[in-house]
Amino acid sequence: MSEFRYNVPLKGMNSFGIDVTARYMLEFEGADDLRAYFTRGDRPSEQWTVLSGGNNILFTDHYSGVLLHPVSRGIDMLGVGKDMVRVRAEAGVEWDDFVAWCVERGWGGVENLSLIPGYVGAAPVQNIGAYGAEAKDVVESVEAFMVDTLETRIFTNAECRFGYRESLFKGKLKGRAIITAVTFALKTQPVAKLGYGDLSAEVEALGGPSLDNIRQAVIAIRHRKLPDPKVTGNAGSFFKNPVVDQTVADALQMEYEQMPVYPVGGGRVKLAAGWLIDRAGWRGAVRGRVGVHPRQALVLVNTGGATGDEVLALAREIQHDVQQKFGVRIEPEVNIL
Repeated sequence: MSEFRYNVPLKGMNSFGIDVTARYMLEFEGADDLRAYFTRGDRPSEQWTVLSGGNNILFTDHYSGVLLHPVSRGIDMLGVGKDMVRVRAEAGVEWDDFVAWCVERGWGGVENLSLIPGYVGAAPVQNIGAYGAEAKDVVESVEAFMVDTLETRIFTNAECRFGYRESLFKGKLKGRAIITAVTFALKTQPVAKLGYGDLSAEVEALGGPSLDNIRQAVIAIRHRKLPDPKVTGNAGSFFKNPVVDQTVADALQMEYEQMPVYPVGGGRVKLAAGWLIDRAGWRGAVRGRVGVHPRQALVLVNTGGATGDEVLALAREIQHDVQQKFGVRIEPEVNIL
């Protein structure tokens, strides 16, 4: 089992580039390492959280507990059926490396999720999604170490209770389950999903639908719209798109005819948080060392040397203004520590 690291600098381990430290960090390969950690009598702190790729987190202070960091990076094919292949990836695999690995083999289902930063282990927690696809579409099961029983439990797709940027692991099991691996069911005869935004036109410009063309199109669009966290600190979309009753959306569209809405069923629709933030006057705004990206209003950026509190203060200003203008509450997608 790995030993503790002390006073670990986190500036290079979180995509916002917030300059804080973790009092303790422990890297783990899998359930055995976690079991050894949670049964040892000399644990330095009862406080812990998992730090995966650091791409969906905002540190507002130094972390005084133990950061558990997955380092396992295995990918294994479990079996091939008539039109489906099962693949198991460990928690420490870079998500985009996993997508590339699948596309290279002609296995479909994750190509629309190209270039989303982070690790495989974090994908089910947030139910990551982009361009008409979500993790829940391809997750067959999730392996998680249960802190209370010290055993590994396998959760089926249905048991994960996936929702829009939500899951059992972000809700009821937060702080109780640590994901160690995910098994995916991918298609050997892929069906292209091109109905979102300008993806179809981008794919046609590359020669038509294929897994590689879809992947390259998504990458190109994301590069155009989103800042590179290696250059400008950010965590991608800071806010979730709010889901409201159809009646609320109808009332808003009476005043704002161009407001985009996306039906989600059950008399509910999803609004575009980026559009709301833009129309509230925030796109491109700068407040000291933080700001809103000029090409994508969902993205808050650290323009250099900002603290997590500065980012959070900006986010709260935006929430207030959107609420005042539209009567809609937007919530952070980013985990705030």
